Amino acid sequence: QVQLVESGGGLAQAGGSLKLSCVASGRTLSGYTIAWFRQAPGKEREFVAAINWSGTTYYADSVRGRFAIDRDNAKNTVPLQMNSLKPEDTAVYYCAAPIGGVARMEDEYEYDYWGQGTQVTVSL
Repeated sequence: QVQLVESGGGLAQAGGSLKLSCVASGRTLSGYTIAWFRQAPGKEREFVAAINWSGTTYYADSVRGRFAIDRDNAKNTVPLQMNSLKPEDTAVYYCAAPIGGVARMEDEYEYDYWGQGTQVTVSL
């Protein structure tokens, strides 16, 4: 059974930074696309960033240039560095992993395993 656990969320001021981490157990993350999604209150879950097996990264337009996704295969983790945070980044952030390949990185239905989420709150 694959388990994903996110950590690193919290409260930040606008313009500040936070670093989230997604740790996996039960299966190695190497060789798979791993993604971060977020869900703000009253809104649908949305794609944030993804990294494929070769290290190629993908970002939502809203976070490109501010967020950076990476992977540490030795530690079986996928961190998400978030800089220049804005109040609109406030959401619960989830990491997700598929059973197999992913055709569309931004599609949440491509992913089978999800963490419990970590809250990020950005204040003015």
